[in-house]
Amino acid sequence: MCTGLSYTTKDHYFGRNLDLEFSYNETVTVTPRNFPFEFRRAATLTTHHAIVGIATIAEGYPLYYDGANEKGLGMAGLNFPDNADYKPEASDKTNITPFEFIPWILGQFETVEEVKTALAGISLLKLSFSKTFPLSPLHWIIADKSQSIIVESVKEGLRVYDNPFGVLTNNPTFDIQRFNLNNYMHLSTYPPENHFAKGVQFDTYSRGMGAIGLPGDLSSASRFAKAVFTRMNSVAGESESESISQFFQILGSVAQQRGCVHVGGEDEFEITIYSSCCNTDQGIYYYTTYENSQITAVDMHREDLDGTTLVDYPLIKGQQIHRQN
Repeated sequence: MCTGLSYTTKDHYFGRNLDLEFSYNETVTVTPRNFPFEFRRAATLTTHHAIVGIATIAEGYPLYYDGANEKGLGMAGLNFPDNADYKPEASDKTNITPFEFIPWILGQFETVEEVKTALAGISLLKLSFSKTFPLSPLHWIIADKSQSIIVESVKEGLRVYDNPFGVLTNNPTFDIQRFNLNNYMHLSTYPPENHFAKGVQFDTYSRGMGAIGLPGDLSSASRFAKAVFTRMNSVAGESESESISQFFQILGSVAQQRGCVHVGGEDEFEITIYSSCCNTDQGIYYYTTYENSQITAVDMHREDLDGTTLVDYPLIKGQQIHRQN
């Protein structure tokens, strides 16, 4: 399970927690403008916007988990089990497989408004990359500096939701996640007022009591409510340091620690494998990993963006400690 996030201070920041029990040897991957993106049922993009993000490179093809293009558009795919439903090939649609969806969107478009228009003409095709990499059940958060949307391919068809919260987790579907927030509208960052019993004196014995009832478990519905509350009430300065620090703090509020979520055998646990934060205005991709809390950065503009070859950097996973004495 995962959490996606869009957040704007002076610049726009986009990223996510990847929560899984194993790694696919993902790397920070820069795709230059002239790397040919070949699609199974659509025309090849021989030239396109440059992209930076995290991907598994399989057979020379970047299978992006999340990323941003040089124009400031970000996109991430999150696990959506039992709800994702991909379709047979449609003669009246542009057929894009889910593993191609991120490069198809980020390669061509600059804004969410452009994406909304394009989505009316596509169908997400039920076609795996390979036997080694079968289709994953996914839904997507797409965001620019001013707005965010959620895209879900379900049995009823392709659904696109405006997302004023800038947050996505996993199940249930986004319309239900949004409706569930009605249960938390009474929460506040201010100390609570007594509406329980008039004339009775109550003791505000701790800071933070205005948010009593905010979920703290690691289920996707609870993480959604927690991340929305944290993000919507978040206060950050406009400097790069303040902005990325706040972004990682928001993701940290819903991170998964080893031992808290069993997923299989006695020793199989889901953890936050990495957390990412891309400054989409500057093209700088920041990340931390489970055992490396130091922020690492890859600047796409330090690469040859007119090239034809993928550039990838393995994640730095070992803890980096700065010793002061």
